[in-house]
Amino acid sequence: MSTSSGKPDALSVIPLEPTGSRTKVRNDTGGGHRLSRTTVQSDSMHNLKQLRQQIRAQRRALTAQQQKLHSNNVAKQLTHSTLFLRSKRIAFYLSADGEIDLTPTLNRAHSMGKECFLPVIHKGPKYSLWFCRYQPGDTLIPNRFGINEPDHRKYPPVKPWGLDLILMPLVAFDTECNRLGMGGGYYDRTLNFLHTRNHWQSPCLIGIAHDCQKVDQLPVQSWDIPLQGVVTESSFYR
Repeated sequence: MSTSSGKPDALSVIPLEPTGSRTKVRNDTGGGHRLSRTTVQSDSMHNLKQLRQQIRAQRRALTAQQQKLHSNNVAKQLTHSTLFLRSKRIAFYLSADGEIDLTPTLNRAHSMGKECFLPVIHKGPKYSLWFCRYQPGDTLIPNRFGINEPDHRKYPPVKPWGLDLILMPLVAFDTECNRLGMGGGYYDRTLNFLHTRNHWQSPCLIGIAHDCQKVDQLPVQSWDIPLQGVVTESSFYR
């Protein structure tokens, strides 16, 4: 989940899941000696924490000129793709902490007559995301965590299965389109319903990142939801 630029990272005040938020389902099995689960989880959590800090520092170090160039390049790649052209209802996010700014993509989508949405935190037993309609210029209201959201009183929230395409922020990704998120698990919980489907066409899930956020390989967990692709300023990984 993202906050508006210039504000403290609101996720730091939201309880995080210990295992973080990553994507790509696999059913690999293997032999060899098995370490204790506690040791494996402890080491993994420590390594992922370090990786998050490293990648977030790298993207924050990008200059304003680089950020603008990357944002425009992502917009060009997305808006010319068949996937984007066929999608009518698209969810975006508000960038923060050096994330790719999707404003050029959102403005282009709006001019093409597409319905644009932004995430809102659903206050259930466990925090997840619903999505509210948004048009450029609409007023955004800070939620209880200081994260800007559309006014749900103006447009009723839509559940994720009502969308064609969800553009998702991430901290790191690999060439298999595995995703490492901020660690809050919001998108994992939101998209958990996809585990009950063997095949699905919507919503299509596309990660958005800078090239500097790509790593060799990320760990995968059983609850992770697969991405169909990742778009950076130079490539469309699928």
